[in-house]
Amino acid sequence: MSVNETISQIEKTKDVKLYNTLTRTIEKFEPIGDPKVKMYTCGPTVYNFAHIGNLRTYIFEDTLKRVLKASGYDVFHVMNITDVGHLTSDEDTGEDRMELGAKRENKTAFEIADFYFNAFANDLKRLNIEEPDIWCKATDNIKEQIDFIKILEDKGYTYIISDGVYFDTSKVDDYGKLSKLDVKGLRAGARIDITDGKKNITDFALWKFSPKDKKRQMEWDSPWGIGFPGWHVECSTMATKYLGEHIDIHCGGIDHIPVHHNNEIAQSETALGHKWVNFWLHGEFLVLDKEEKMSKSKDNFTTLETLIEKGYDPLVYRYYCLNTNYGKALVFSWKAIDSASIALNKLKSKVIEYKKASLEDEILNLKYLEDFYKTCQNDLNISLGVGIMWDMINDNSISNANKYLILLEMDKILGLKFDTMKEEEQVFDDEIMKLVKERQEARKNKDFKTSDRIRNELLKMGIALEDSKDGVRIKRI
Repeated sequence: MSVNETISQIEKTKDVKLYNTLTRTIEKFEPIGDPKVKMYTCGPTVYNFAHIGNLRTYIFEDTLKRVLKASGYDVFHVMNITDVGHLTSDEDTGEDRMELGAKRENKTAFEIADFYFNAFANDLKRLNIEEPDIWCKATDNIKEQIDFIKILEDKGYTYIISDGVYFDTSKVDDYGKLSKLDVKGLRAGARIDITDGKKNITDFALWKFSPKDKKRQMEWDSPWGIGFPGWHVECSTMATKYLGEHIDIHCGGIDHIPVHHNNEIAQSETALGHKWVNFWLHGEFLVLDKEEKMSKSKDNFTTLETLIEKGYDPLVYRYYCLNTNYGKALVFSWKAIDSASIALNKLKSKVIEYKKASLEDEILNLKYLEDFYKTCQNDLNISLGVGIMWDMINDNSISNANKYLILLEMDKILGLKFDTMKEEEQVFDDEIMKLVKERQEARKNKDFKTSDRIRNELLKMGIALEDSKDGVRIKRI
């Protein structure tokens, strides 16, 4: 069997297991229409830049897609773009975030949507996240959303109050099943203000009426009056439009579980009359040191552009995220980002070194690759997979050429762009060059104690020195 055939056999085992939020168990993944996997992921509300907490979710979803594709599945991926209808409160109150963004920047809501969608798409590109097969914008699917609401109305699941058309959750026996919501307990103990006329705390808007005293930038005519769709209805409508009545996988952040995804399930399964999604997967938060989630509403967020301005390669953040399981909270700190940067630079130097080796007639050791795939297929345990990668790198019994071949295969899942890594002209700041010069003087004067001290100081800064008869070589690690 050839090398490529052996690798192909390892990769395409189709033994993927995933944690299903709906059942709270790890289940063997089997697509409805094997081998095609229909996958829907909740996209951004494009009223501001995505912060790196948001982007962690998209890295997790990209990794999921890569694992499925590397396991022999054909993945058809749809992602929505929320450019209308997402209010500042989950209780269907507050201002539309798009209208809010337009006021903030003195632009039209459509200009805001276009600008921040393009910024988001650029962030995905910089993080080497594969684009979906279909981007679908809420504003491009208004008719479909109106038609979807009509189905729910005809089935008797809607009612109208002063500010819009609402879905009656009390008519859904298993409402809240995704989050295991105690609806009766919630109703009995509720102490929150809700919209006047809502029958139940958990009821949600399908169509919101425009205010009578002012004109919105984004509004459409409908059978119920001029207004705009609620946030939840767009996902059900567009997922069904592009993926059909049965979907293999639906993803999002854990903040979508209690409200957004519960509402999607309720309205979709009511409209369709059967189970809608087989697997629900959710990514955990990126949290700050005080265990507070990163949030635009709290104005405590960091963007990818911020990292780039501070001198970090965007793939440093991708590598950082790969070292913690998607289902666990990841604590953000600049110290941790520095450590990830040092590790990725070290990895890059290894890849460049291995790339120079020639693969001759030798027996390939593919055990590490096999272990890597088995690990990644076990509920996306990529962090353990990264550990297996480093074990292989540190194994001196494997040739450099063998290591390079295996790394290229691992990168189909890691997405760190090993194949494009190359030596670049290194530019070092004055402080580093001053220390290097002081060390050279110390070595010249046979002051090896000072020389060693400076070398260690530079190592802590992520700088390694290699002495040779031709002089000293400086490189980042």
